[in-house]
Amino acid sequence: MVRTYALLAWTWMRASAQYPVSLALLTLGSLAVNALDILAIWVIFSHTTTLGGFALPEVMFLYGTAGVSFAVADMLFGNVDRLSTHIRSGGFDIMLIRPAAAFLQMAVDRFNVQRFGRITQAAVVLGLALAGLEVPWSRAWMIPVMIVCGVVIFASIFAIAGATQFLLINAPEVANAFTYGGSSLTQYPLTVYGSELVRAVTFVVPLAFVNWQPALLVLGRDDPLGLPHWLRYASPLAAVALATVAMLAWRAGIRRYRSTGS
Repeated sequence: MVRTYALLAWTWMRASAQYPVSLALLTLGSLAVNALDILAIWVIFSHTTTLGGFALPEVMFLYGTAGVSFAVADMLFGNVDRLSTHIRSGGFDIMLIRPAAAFLQMAVDRFNVQRFGRITQAAVVLGLALAGLEVPWSRAWMIPVMIVCGVVIFASIFAIAGATQFLLINAPEVANAFTYGGSSLTQYPLTVYGSELVRAVTFVVPLAFVNWQPALLVLGRDDPLGLPHWLRYASPLAAVALATVAMLAWRAGIRRYRSTGS
């Protein structure tokens, strides 16, 4: 499956490379748009020294880890949220009769190489944050773990959001509220949100395990919301649990699918 994905992605990348100037401009445009998020953080800290009790390097760390995780998941699996378009056009029917998994085909469809720009921007911010934080090696091991788990969590949300479009064909924005909305939410300390929302993204949609809970361990901070200490190590468990839900949701959607006849 990985080999098939790589071959299909390479095909789309070669197609994009046929127009190098356009590719470069689109990548730079992606960098510029995402830089606005950093500008917003800079504006906030030009008026205060902390945000939700966290200093600038700590907020940059949250932004960087969330940004890298989401950008990788978006690049690899973000196209799944375009399922409703393929259902209406009849393109999904074609995917079902091809000798490759429908989910894989949806994920790699029109593989967008410009999204490398967002990964690069988030990685640079994360690197600058780590340079300012000087995290000890005894806690730094959690950083790659949280990024991998974050990718799995966001990818699972994309899959679940795609699966809902088997039923809600004309409501892709409902799915975007959880995918892109979740990305925006995890860029900031959860202390700036209400306690009900924090509990929801901890125990219902586990966005808190993308970077918030493991970041408390990396930064050596107590949980300002008083949640159990063991949750800081629970990102792998949350990622596996949500991936399982995503797999079941996608399979259920496939079983219930009825062609539109387009």
